[in-house]
Amino acid sequence: MNQPLDSKTSRVSSKEGHDLELSVLLPCLNEAETLATCIRKAKTFLERNGIHGEILVADNGSSDGSVLIAEKEGARLIKVDQQGYGYALQQGIREALGRYVIMGDADDSYDFLHLTEFIVGLRRGDDLVMGNRFKGGIKKDAMPNLHRYLGNPVLTTLGRFFFKSPVGDFHCGLRGFNRESILGLNLQTGGMEFASEMVVKATLRGLKISEVPTSLSPDGRNRPPHLRSWRDGWRHLRFMLLYSPKWLFLYPGLFLVIAGCALGLWILPSPRKLGNATLDIHTLLYAALAVILGFQSVLFALFTKISGILEGWLPPDKRLDRFLERHALETGLLGGGFLSLLGFFGSVYAVQTWKEKGFGPLDPSVTFRTIIPSVLCIVIGIQVVFASFFLSVLTLKKTDSSLPP
Repeated sequence: MNQPLDSKTSRVSSKEGHDLELSVLLPCLNEAETLATCIRKAKTFLERNGIHGEILVADNGSSDGSVLIAEKEGARLIKVDQQGYGYALQQGIREALGRYVIMGDADDSYDFLHLTEFIVGLRRGDDLVMGNRFKGGIKKDAMPNLHRYLGNPVLTTLGRFFFKSPVGDFHCGLRGFNRESILGLNLQTGGMEFASEMVVKATLRGLKISEVPTSLSPDGRNRPPHLRSWRDGWRHLRFMLLYSPKWLFLYPGLFLVIAGCALGLWILPSPRKLGNATLDIHTLLYAALAVILGFQSVLFALFTKISGILEGWLPPDKRLDRFLERHALETGLLGGGFLSLLGFFGSVYAVQTWKEKGFGPLDPSVTFRTIIPSVLCIVIGIQVVFASFFLSVLTLKKTDSSLPP
């Protein structure tokens, strides 16, 4: 049982004229069966603990009487025209009057009577206080086995691995946060992936994050939930990949480059035996393909990272800034030009060898050991040249002070 909060610290003023301490935000789409219960519990929590706050219902187009219920129960109602869980919460956060916001689903699966630990964390300066259902207890039939044993654990593990996040339950719908801190993240996603976006961006921006145990009960609705397991699971995964160029592009690309180079260098002097198989120029060709694809993937990682930083959805990276300062356009042109020239001379050597044979038939196993590396150098060299120009275009406005803002 949570202890009452200290009423001496219950009234906290904030910027922009927000004189309430807490807004309890309920996104709502046809929650007539449970909305009144959630509002009453949240009201009781505020009154019991002497908190100067409000109950805010962000209605996303309900047609079952939820709007009338919210008004009858004394909650402040805002109507959100854009359909989507994320859009409802975005507008709710913007219009909340409290310094702090605690958001939770309006299906009575979370207990709004027990929010003390969220407020305690926010008052001590945490920017985001996440609920953790796996620590607090998931009651029977409260979460489908697919979500409990596969979806949530896998996506949370990926999120912790990709972004070094401390959060152990990425998709818990009950969470509290400092309103100004979260508005500063410029959250944009409109669907269920909004839950991941908040955690990922808060982690990347270095916000102070903590967790509290949260219990989950079976929801009180007779209709199916809005969540669609595979569709929304994919949207969460897609978001994480798009926000992690390292894991989407860089590491797979480096693996292909290293593996392709190692295999190619092993086969280049002569055919190799691997069990009963003989690896020759055909394998060498695929090794070169791996290097090309891997190098392209590395470039995509670089382009994505820079674009994300310039657009503001990824935080600045000092190491990348130093890299770009040291390796300007001219460096890329020289390096790419050298590789292309190396490939050109290799091609000339191959033609000269052919000429010495009277331009007649050649042994492919010998000739292609010159041609394939030469073509590879030309392709990579030209890619380096073009990529250098493209990087200069991406960073032109940032580096040239003579350009208008």
